[in-house]
Amino acid sequence: MVLTSIVQTASVLPASLSAWDIFFSEFLGTALMMATGTAVNAANTLPKSKGRGSGWVLITIGWGFAVFIGVYGGWKTGGHLNPAVTLAKVVAHGFDPSVTLNGAAIGEGGVAVTGANVALYLAGQFLGAFVGAVVAWLAFKKHYDEPLDNDSKLGTFSTMPAIRSYGWNFCTELVATAILVTFVLVSGGTPTQIGPVAIAFVIVVLGMGLGGPTGYAMNPARDLSPRIAFTILPIPGKTSSDWAYSWVPVFGPLAGAVVGTVISYGLNMAV
Repeated sequence: MVLTSIVQTASVLPASLSAWDIFFSEFLGTALMMATGTAVNAANTLPKSKGRGSGWVLITIGWGFAVFIGVYGGWKTGGHLNPAVTLAKVVAHGFDPSVTLNGAAIGEGGVAVTGANVALYLAGQFLGAFVGAVVAWLAFKKHYDEPLDNDSKLGTFSTMPAIRSYGWNFCTELVATAILVTFVLVSGGTPTQIGPVAIAFVIVVLGMGLGGPTGYAMNPARDLSPRIAFTILPIPGKTSSDWAYSWVPVFGPLAGAVVGTVISYGLNMAV
């Protein structure tokens, strides 16, 4: 979910990254994030889990550090882990042509903003999120086999609204993602250099503050790929993957990414 050079320095990157480097970096980071994040949800929800009922604080802190792990896993590419963040970089490049996808300069390991490179990022993110969700399912297989209602099992994979109102649910995802993207873009220019630690805390506070209405996807890959995994996996008792809602955690974060980038670049340049 993050994109900055605060995760890396040009001195530790090769002069250029191969297509495999780009794909695998985003794949690995997103898979690590999703395996640990989905496991946090499962531990809180599934029958006979020792962590069952730990509550929202556990989920928000757990997801914050799941992102922390993922960002390090995907450090070569800036650890986006999130198509909304990649879109933010593309929009930022429109405002400033020197912007690269991973924050490093071209010739010093920077990944140019091109259609091919963006496709590699997205492929790694969506596939990594799918694999990560499957890994968490494998770890909790016997718990998923226990009797439990469909929505509780689905909720360990994907988000669902507390109050179903598609327009307002979309607004919540937009606002949360816009705040995330604005922080990421602005923090890349600060001297603090605390990188993924800062992102972990931002994810925690966004979950505590804005996660209640929708479960705070803020990431199309984080929601869509696990929803597909839930549909495919042999999970007893499942009845629906709630595809009617699935567009909200995809398009809400993408819209939020554009808004956050305009706030960070467009309005700043107009001042």
